[in-house]
Amino acid sequence: MENSNLPDMRGSGMTSQRTRSRLVQRLRDRLITNEALLEVIESTPRHVFVDEALASRAYEDTALPIGFNQTISQPYIVARMTQTLLADGPLERVLEIGTGSGYQTAILAQLVSKVYTVERIQMLSERARETLKLIGTRNVQFKYDDGNIGWADRGPFDGIIVTASPRVIPPGLIAQLAIGGRLIIPVGTSDAQQLTIVRMTDEGPQIDVLEDVKFVPLLGGKA
Repeated sequence: MENSNLPDMRGSGMTSQRTRSRLVQRLRDRLITNEALLEVIESTPRHVFVDEALASRAYEDTALPIGFNQTISQPYIVARMTQTLLADGPLERVLEIGTGSGYQTAILAQLVSKVYTVERIQMLSERARETLKLIGTRNVQFKYDDGNIGWADRGPFDGIIVTASPRVIPPGLIAQLAIGGRLIIPVGTSDAQQLTIVRMTDEGPQIDVLEDVKFVPLLGGKA
């Protein structure tokens, strides 16, 4: 029986291959060079992760609202964070903090062996689970919980990607990084945030700032 609450996979002229190809070209113009990542972005149906009323804008390089004061991230930011996460080569186990719509999750799941994703808003977590099931994603585990605490009993992780901004990097997330792993996270206040990378070495974490960004805040607790 068809579930009318699930997104339409058929697409339309607004989700055509030409439209997706234009998005990928824009990402190339902004120095996204990982070919496997670009292929995944081109083939992933972003329109199923947004409300039907916004489907015509799904392949614009812009963030879009998904309810609950959250957004689906701008494709460039998804690509930038994912490319940075994978810069040293393929990863086995990746933790995502902030499942949101599930779009970043879907991109990661096609490029790494296993994704563990945590979302504090129950309805978003459930909706993302259904959407990813619909498009055939099978290598993701979901958790409804406070993202600040990560998912310690599934760690350590080769990579951690955070899709909301805390004021400071949660120590618990750094502690869940494997040696050689990297954490990609926006850090700051609502006025100023910086995309930051933490590399875990034998001597401890090394932290570098990449660029200015704008994300929703990383809140505590569950909703």
